[in-house]
Amino acid sequence: MKKILVVEDEEGLRLLYEEELTAEGYEVLTARNGREAIQQLEQGKPDLIVLDIVMPVMDGMEALGRIVGKERKIPIILNTSYPGYREDFMSWAADAYVTKSADLTELKEKIRELLEKRGKNQS
Repeated sequence: MKKILVVEDEEGLRLLYEEELTAEGYEVLTARNGREAIQQLEQGKPDLIVLDIVMPVMDGMEALGRIVGKERKIPIILNTSYPGYREDFMSWAADAYVTKSADLTELKEKIRELLEKRGKNQS
Protein backbone atom coordinates (compact mmCIF):
# COMPACT_ATOMS: atom_id res chain seq x y z
CA MET A 1 0.00 0.00 0.00
CA LYS A 2 1.44 3.35 -1.06
CA LYS A 3 1.89 5.89 1.73
CA ILE A 4 0.96 9.56 1.18
CA LEU A 5 1.82 12.40 3.55
CA VAL A 6 -0.79 15.19 3.41
CA VAL A 7 0.48 18.49 4.84
CA GLU A 8 -2.47 20.85 5.34
CA ASP A 9 -3.23 23.32 8.13
CA GLU A 10 -7.01 23.45 7.54
CA GLU A 11 -8.47 20.57 9.53
CA GLY A 12 -11.55 20.12 7.32
CA LEU A 13 -9.44 19.78 4.18
CA ARG A 14 -6.93 17.52 5.92
CA LEU A 15 -9.76 15.17 6.96
CA LEU A 16 -11.34 15.30 3.49
CA TYR A 17 -8.03 14.43 1.79
CA GLU A 18 -7.41 11.65 4.30
CA GLU A 19 -10.88 10.17 3.74
CA GLU A 20 -10.76 10.43 -0.06
CA LEU A 21 -7.24 9.08 -0.43
CA THR A 22 -7.87 6.23 2.02
CA ALA A 23 -10.90 5.29 -0.11
CA GLU A 24 -8.53 5.21 -3.13
CA GLY A 25 -6.44 2.57 -1.32
CA TYR A 26 -3.60 4.69 0.05
CA GLU A 27 -2.24 4.79 3.58
CA VAL A 28 -2.51 8.45 4.59
CA LEU A 29 -0.32 10.27 7.10
CA THR A 30 -1.12 13.87 8.00
CA ALA A 31 0.72 16.93 9.27
CA ARG A 32 -0.61 20.40 10.14
CA ASN A 33 2.46 22.35 9.01
CA GLY A 34 5.93 22.04 7.53
CA ARG A 35 7.59 21.31 10.86
CA GLU A 36 5.27 18.35 11.50
CA ALA A 37 5.95 17.14 7.95
CA ILE A 38 9.71 17.12 8.59
CA GLN A 39 9.09 15.17 11.82
CA GLN A 40 6.94 12.65 9.92
CA LEU A 41 9.77 12.16 7.41
CA GLU A 42 12.16 11.31 10.24
CA GLN A 43 9.78 8.53 11.37
CA GLY A 44 9.35 6.96 7.94
CA LYS A 45 9.40 7.90 4.29
CA PRO A 46 6.12 8.32 2.43
CA ASP A 47 5.86 7.46 -1.26
CA LEU A 48 4.50 10.94 -2.06
CA ILE A 49 3.83 14.26 -0.31
CA VAL A 50 0.87 16.61 -0.89
CA LEU A 51 2.05 19.96 0.47
CA ASP A 52 0.02 23.10 1.19
CA ILE A 53 1.96 26.36 0.91
CA VAL A 54 0.36 28.89 3.28
CA MET A 55 0.59 27.40 6.80
CA PRO A 56 1.62 28.56 10.27
CA VAL A 57 4.87 27.54 12.05
CA MET A 58 6.70 26.49 8.85
CA ASP A 59 5.15 27.24 5.47
CA GLY A 60 5.17 24.91 2.51
CA MET A 61 7.92 26.70 0.60
CA GLU A 62 10.37 26.41 3.50
CA ALA A 63 9.33 22.79 4.05
CA LEU A 64 9.74 22.09 0.32
CA GLY A 65 13.31 23.37 0.41
CA ARG A 66 14.17 21.26 3.44
CA ILE A 67 12.50 18.11 2.13
CA VAL A 68 14.09 18.36 -1.32
CA GLY A 69 17.47 18.88 0.37
CA LYS A 70 17.09 15.57 2.24
CA GLU A 71 14.73 13.39 0.20
CA ARG A 72 14.86 14.36 -3.46
CA LYS A 73 13.39 11.04 -4.58
CA ILE A 74 10.00 11.57 -2.90
CA PRO A 75 7.53 13.19 -5.35
CA ILE A 76 5.96 16.39 -4.00
CA ILE A 77 2.72 17.98 -5.15
CA LEU A 78 2.22 21.61 -4.14
CA ASN A 79 -1.47 22.06 -3.39
CA THR A 80 -2.63 25.61 -2.77
CA SER A 81 -5.47 28.08 -3.23
CA TYR A 82 -3.02 30.73 -4.42
CA PRO A 83 -2.10 30.21 -8.10
CA GLY A 84 0.51 32.99 -7.92
CA TYR A 85 2.94 30.64 -6.19
CA ARG A 86 3.34 28.75 -9.47
CA GLU A 87 5.68 31.56 -10.57
CA ASP A 88 7.79 31.34 -7.40
CA PHE A 89 11.22 29.94 -8.19
CA MET A 90 11.12 27.58 -5.17
CA SER A 91 7.92 25.95 -6.44
CA TRP A 92 9.91 24.58 -9.40
CA ALA A 93 11.49 22.06 -7.01
CA ALA A 94 8.10 20.33 -6.68
CA ASP A 95 7.06 17.59 -9.08
CA ALA A 96 3.58 19.03 -9.64
CA TYR A 97 1.39 21.99 -8.77
CA VAL A 98 -2.36 21.58 -8.21
CA THR A 99 -4.75 24.40 -7.31
CA LYS A 100 -7.05 23.44 -4.44
CA SER A 101 -10.59 22.53 -5.40
CA ALA A 102 -13.61 20.84 -3.82
CA ASP A 103 -13.28 18.32 -6.65
CA LEU A 104 -10.22 16.18 -5.89
CA THR A 105 -10.14 14.52 -9.33
CA GLU A 106 -7.11 16.49 -10.56
CA LEU A 107 -5.19 15.85 -7.34
CA LYS A 108 -5.97 12.11 -7.40
CA GLU A 109 -4.92 11.85 -11.05
CA LYS A 110 -1.66 13.66 -10.36
CA ILE A 111 -0.96 11.37 -7.38
CA ARG A 112 -1.54 8.26 -9.52
CA GLU A 113 0.61 9.64 -12.33
CA LEU A 114 3.56 10.50 -10.06
CA LEU A 115 3.41 7.19 -8.17
CA GLU A 116 3.35 5.25 -11.46
CA LYS A 117 6.29 7.28 -12.75
CA ARG A 118 8.19 6.71 -9.50
CA GLY A 119 7.48 2.98 -9.68
CA LYS A 120 8.87 2.79 -13.22
CA ASN A 121 11.98 4.74 -12.25
CA GLN A 122 12.68 2.40 -9.33
CA SER A 123 12.37 -0.81 -11.35
